Amino acid sequence: MRKLSIILSILFMCLIVPIAYFTVVGIEYAYVPSDSNVDTKESNSFKGIRQMTSNVQEEPDHEFIQTGRKLFYEETFGNEVFFTDVMGMFDGALTLPNVASAIIKLNGQGTDNLQVQAAKSVIIGDRKVNKGDLIDTGLDVPKGALIPLGVKVRYEEGKVRAGISCAVCHSSLDNQKEVVHGIPNADLNIGLLVALATNSASYFTHTEMKNIQDFITSTDRTVKSTEGEELALPDIQRLEKYVDQEVMKWPRGGNDTTIDLINNPVQTPDVFTLGDHPYGWSGQGQLGPFKGLSAIINNAHAQNMDAVSQMTISKEILGIDKELYVAILLQNAADKRYRYDSESGESPTDFLAKVDPTPNADGVLELIESPSYPKVSFLSSVGLFASSDGYRAWEQLNSMSAFMNSLKPPKTTINNDDKILRDGESVFNRAGCIKCHAGQYLTNNQLMSPKEIGTESSRARALNNTEKFFSNPGGLYDPETPVPLPEKPIIRELTLTAEQEKQLKRSWGHNGSDGAYKVPSLVGLYWSAPYLHDGGVAVGQYLNEEIGVNDTLYKGKKADPINSLLALIDSELRQKVVKENVKNQKLKTAHVSGEGHEFWVDHTTGFTEEEQQALIMYLLTVTDQNDGSKSK
Repeated sequence: MRKLSIILSILFMCLIVPIAYFTVVGIEYAYVPSDSNVDTKESNSFKGIRQMTSNVQEEPDHEFIQTGRKLFYEETFGNEVFFTDVMGMFDGALTLPNVASAIIKLNGQGTDNLQVQAAKSVIIGDRKVNKGDLIDTGLDVPKGALIPLGVKVRYEEGKVRAGISCAVCHSSLDNQKEVVHGIPNADLNIGLLVALATNSASYFTHTEMKNIQDFITSTDRTVKSTEGEELALPDIQRLEKYVDQEVMKWPRGGNDTTIDLINNPVQTPDVFTLGDHPYGWSGQGQLGPFKGLSAIINNAHAQNMDAVSQMTISKEILGIDKELYVAILLQNAADKRYRYDSESGESPTDFLAKVDPTPNADGVLELIESPSYPKVSFLSSVGLFASSDGYRAWEQLNSMSAFMNSLKPPKTTINNDDKILRDGESVFNRAGCIKCHAGQYLTNNQLMSPKEIGTESSRARALNNTEKFFSNPGGLYDPETPVPLPEKPIIRELTLTAEQEKQLKRSWGHNGSDGAYKVPSLVGLYWSAPYLHDGGVAVGQYLNEEIGVNDTLYKGKKADPINSLLALIDSELRQKVVKENVKNQKLKTAHVSGEGHEFWVDHTTGFTEEEQQALIMYLLTVTDQNDGSKSK
């Protein structure tokens, strides 16, 4: 009996010790695929990492790129807290147990659209989801994977949380359900996933909100402003319903990426980034390592993965007092630990300070104050840098930049003969495409005003409010600076030429500028349909039936690259696309039209249908012939 008791005690200890350990220390998992699609010779600016102020291109070492690959797939900077505990993405109809159940049902086969059973009935926007309905998430699950691509699950403090990495948007699957680095997840249903969250209102800055006062129905719940004024809180349910309606307007494969209180979603770009500078649809990523690529990755994390990070700039940029802003985000937080109660007598910022897992900087992500903090700069739209303890400042971002610059698009499945490609290149030159899309990476790396390109302008000027609270040009920490930051870190100030400053102000919409759009590289064009910044040039597989976003992306049908590219260059087909888009009120109010870039290659400019098709085949397969770029 004593022997049995000892054995049971040992078994109990073997079980309870690991559970206790992981409860306190935590365990995490994310799927990281192989690096078969990485070309370590085509990478950029290791000297730029070391010097920080340099844009010289050099070759990072293999180990640095491999670190970037790993971080690209698993680094969340702790956004599990925002998406799980604050936004409540998995507390509504979408739950982590049901996600796991859906993956188990795949039996290892993989999918490019994980369908998850709704855990309960909800109404989001104008849509009702019944318990048991299948939710089209658009999440990719590679063959044999235990978790969606770009999702990290973490167990800590007795709770399971989930966050997202770069890969959730910027890698996807081929027809064999194997991972292809760098291609966009064109059917990721971001708007639906946010709307299904129980506190989607925490993302209200990404909506077309005219005035927060419109959502105040009583003065029963108030907070004191930073100046001591009593400010009423918006009605929780009214605000939640509005944000649900707004984010549900986003077409699959796109989302709003700016905090200007304008709903202007953009499509997710590929990340075949080498030679494709400046970065971001408006070209705002121009400074710092990798020609501004690290800065644009920083904004994706520091700004878009944690609305709390904007608390210090909310008054100047959004016109909302800091205390009120924090209270709005947290008044309906999913986890009680982060839920602010206005009757507690405690200020919202004092409450946040007590529960903040990262108290050294604003927000709940792993962030550090930038040299420009509290002001924003050309390096950070929120005045913060994404960096985790134990790394050097920006080391994670720079390694991910190196990885992205090492990527090349996979070959397409299109078979063309040499004559079609020669004819297509001839049309490309004669039609004048080469004026903008020239050189090795099929771009002149320039900016164009909305008037020049003729497209929807709201996204081009989305950063203009940042001028109200701005530090020009900003600076970077010495690359050897450890995180957490020392008391007096070494700062490398950046200097700008007059031309650099002019272009940056254009792309950020400063100094009276209407903003700009970059001339994108055409490398990997086959993988990036639909086209234009808003993804509005969308045509499905059936040319006469699936025209515009409403008949494609809104219905879960992917844009066909051949037909969508035809709509980009054919005036009559584009007219049909725009007509279908603008008559949809949701798309109209989300500034998605498919208008602009009216550089026709059709009968109106003297080209035949055969020449159109030759041009399309050339553009979609040019990188097939040249190993990832037009020429060497």
